[in-house]
Amino acid sequence: MLEIESLSVAYIEKEVLNSVTMSIASGEILAVVGPNGVGKSTLIRAISGVIPPKQGSIRANGVNTSHLSPLQRARLMAIVPQARELPPAYTVHQTVLMGRTPYLNWLGQAGKSDHAAVWRSLEHTDLSHLAERRIGELSGGEQQRVLLARALAQETSILLLDEPTTHLDLQHQSNLLNLVRKLSQEKTLSVLMVLHDLNLAGLYADRVALMSDGRIFSLGVPAEVITAQNLSAVYHVPVNVIPHPDYGTPLVLPDGRIIPAHPSESVQSS
Repeated sequence: MLEIESLSVAYIEKEVLNSVTMSIASGEILAVVGPNGVGKSTLIRAISGVIPPKQGSIRANGVNTSHLSPLQRARLMAIVPQARELPPAYTVHQTVLMGRTPYLNWLGQAGKSDHAAVWRSLEHTDLSHLAERRIGELSGGEQQRVLLARALAQETSILLLDEPTTHLDLQHQSNLLNLVRKLSQEKTLSVLMVLHDLNLAGLYADRVALMSDGRIFSLGVPAEVITAQNLSAVYHVPVNVIPHPDYGTPLVLPDGRIIPAHPSESVQSS
């Protein structure tokens, strides 16, 4: 379980997060959404210990993370970062093995349990057949799965994902988020993921946190948060929100005032 209480973060004089409070239960996915620059990625960095909070607390499975070393923190939570900076000459297996760093012996050697954890992660992410392939030979979607596999190899109960669907096509977005959903249920992971796509957030998250100016504007189940009123207030554009035809989850559409690419064709078709 991940608990965040009154968390504030400042860069020099500017406050980026202001009294953020939320919790994520075991087996739950919480999606954090909002416009650019409202503090979504900063929240991930603060939770993972990259930047120190100005005030507030972060508790991972009941443990206050402010007292933890990076090694201890890495045994509690894993992160799938926004940017892909993977070593192109490394194999998939070598890269995923990096996730076992918190558990290596004092000589930095991997044991049987470490390699077993790597193979389990490769199987979960459908990468076993690519274990000896070099990172530089993989597609963007495959590299994204490698990042997820590396995080899973840490065998933590908390998983943080910073815009995991960036640069992925529709198929890879769906495959990745379905996998995260499956793993959150099977392994009872507490998952916090930052997403830009509101429709994906509504479809895959148990709850959604809508951020504005470093604060939580609305927090609840997708149907409560992803509303035309909330989105118009935060994004400053009018939108329509309708139920998904198959799942009933909120589906966000432009309000119809967008200038069509071919106005004459639009008129004729109507």
